[in-house]
Amino acid sequence: MAIRVFIQNEACSNRKHYHDEKTLEWKRSVEVSRPYPFPYGFIIGTTAADDCNVDCFVITQQPLKTGQIVECEVVGLMEQIEDGQEDHNVLAVPFGEQAEVDHTVQQILSEFVCGVFEHVIGKQMCVGRFLGRFEAEAHIASRWDRNDRPLTDGSATS
Repeated sequence: MAIRVFIQNEACSNRKHYHDEKTLEWKRSVEVSRPYPFPYGFIIGTTAADDCNVDCFVITQQPLKTGQIVECEVVGLMEQIEDGQEDHNVLAVPFGEQAEVDHTVQQILSEFVCGVFEHVIGKQMCVGRFLGRFEAEAHIASRWDRNDRPLTDGSATS
């Protein structure tokens, strides 16, 4: 499955940017407790259980920038519960790249998620299972907005 990911937060940065996830308009930025290990954003054209778009980590060493839209291939799903509510993260790679969600990647992501909001009193973050591509695709498919559909090929549009 091909997806379009809007990059909100750059790897190696502890700045969390907030955007209107439907219009992509920037709202504000805050500092978080840990730098992002990979570029992080959301899948355009989706709505998750928290009424935001479906979150996504892009597993890459490319220096993706805030505001960039990247066409990616889905590789997995990281279950996450934030303050008692489902807030899973899709794991993806830019087209033309390969990445394995191995134990090292899982550990990096788990440590980040459990510590990124240490500065927020009462914030509760819990990482669940790491699931494969098929579970990730099913998660995304159940959350497409009515007028949006997955990309059918890897042709770049941005």
